[in-house]
Parts: sequence; structure tokens; C-alpha cells
Amino acid sequence: MDFQLLVELIQSNIEDAKVQVTDLTGTKDHLGLLVVSDAFEGKMLIAQHQMIMDILKEKLKQEIHAVQIKTMTHAQANERGIEI
Repeated sequence: MDFQLLVELIQSNIEDAKVQVTDLTGTKDHLGLLVVSDAFEGKMLIAQHQMIMDILKEKLKQEIHAVQIKTMTHAQANERGIEI
């Protein structure tokens, strides 16, 4: 899995998204995703994660075996000192 293509896929669907991809097992098919976007503002966590899962649904059929998703707004990332 090309992580840059994954970042671009998410950013093409969520314009202000900043995305960090982590290979959780060294196999490049178990991924950790941190997505920061103001598109998550006012949405419940499950709705935020569903947005990402909808974007990844074709990749999940073949290229990605498992994904751990963390989402937050830009303000939440700033409060936590997270920079991507």
C-alpha cells in the first residue's frame, strides 16, 4: 500500500484534511490513521470514523486488512499539541 496515495485519497474527499498514516505491523496492511479536519466539527466520533471508512471502502476490500482511526478537528489537534 502506497501511503501517499492513501493520504491523497482522503484529502481529495476532505479538502482541509491533514493525514498521518502509521504501519502498525510492518506489513503495510494494518494501518493507523490520524485525520485532522474541521469537517468533523459537530459530528459524533462514530460519524467521523464512518466518513473515513466510506472513503476507504474500496481499499478495505483488497489492500488494507485493518485500520485504526483517530479523528479530530484542527482546534482539538492544537489543544493536544499534535502537528501533522
